[in-house]
Amino acid sequence: MTEAQKVANAIRAARMYYYQNLTTGVIAKEMNVSRSTISRLLGFARLKGLVDIRIIEPTDLPDRLANALVDEFGIEKIHVVHAPEIAGEAEWLERVAQYTANYLNTKFDSNMILGIAWGTTMTAISKHLLRKTTHNSQIVQLNGAGNTQSMGIGYASQIIMRFSDNYRARAHLFPVPTFFDYAETKQALWREGSIRRILDLQSKTDLLLYSIGAVNAGIPSHVYSGGYLTEVDYKELEKYNIAGDIATVFFKEDGSFENIPINKRASGPNLGLFQQKHGICVVSGLAKVTGLYAALKGKLMSELIVDEPTARKLVDSYL
Repeated sequence: MTEAQKVANAIRAARMYYYQNLTTGVIAKEMNVSRSTISRLLGFARLKGLVDIRIIEPTDLPDRLANALVDEFGIEKIHVVHAPEIAGEAEWLERVAQYTANYLNTKFDSNMILGIAWGTTMTAISKHLLRKTTHNSQIVQLNGAGNTQSMGIGYASQIIMRFSDNYRARAHLFPVPTFFDYAETKQALWREGSIRRILDLQSKTDLLLYSIGAVNAGIPSHVYSGGYLTEVDYKELEKYNIAGDIATVFFKEDGSFENIPINKRASGPNLGLFQQKHGICVVSGLAKVTGLYAALKGKLMSELIVDEPTARKLVDSYL
């Protein structure tokens, strides 16, 4: 066995042992080796620093990071989800998604309206939802998903319907383009009764769930990887010092979002909604730190759920 193969096998065994809580016997059967081999692989993983084992006390790093961020930005609550840096951004997102799915059950209940901005992070969360039956509850899509290649209905509706099915809630899709070609077209459509019904529901939401889009994220934000923006749009984002987006509505590095031309063509709600409502912002990945800092400055969330390496980067960069 080469060193590279041994490292790969050690990581595979460690993932099953620590992440899936499988016994060494079960792992041995899965990998078709002896239990003693699995024990040696786990020992090798610890020795080589492939596994980071820590006891998290209440005063340990995640809580200290959360307290520092709450003190700095004054938002209601920050949840820092423990994730070893060596695990990589895909694993950070999985942990954050699992945590959010659990936490959401404590926040969303009967007779509530939940607004959701589709995207990569919401897709991950939707796959980890825990069944909870609610009554007279509703899920509303916050921004359109269509682009020049597709109306995006399948992508966005899959996310919304997962949430709807999980909570036995009524789903309200928003079948419009993500960005209109002309602001005048949006203004005209926004006067239509069927569209105004969705906009009215958005304004009545009790809870908002969303992430922050970033251009160069390690796990790309869907709006930047799915053909929603043109070269002209990217030049405009650069010109206006855009830090990120929420529900495909852009904000600047200082957290402001007024007087950005592309927002007049965007289907997402005015970001003032996120300042007024109880919003849970879920962020994972180092490339989102700039956008996260700007959103915190702009008071664009009530609560933040973030992985530990990203929170540490935020504190190290700005505090």
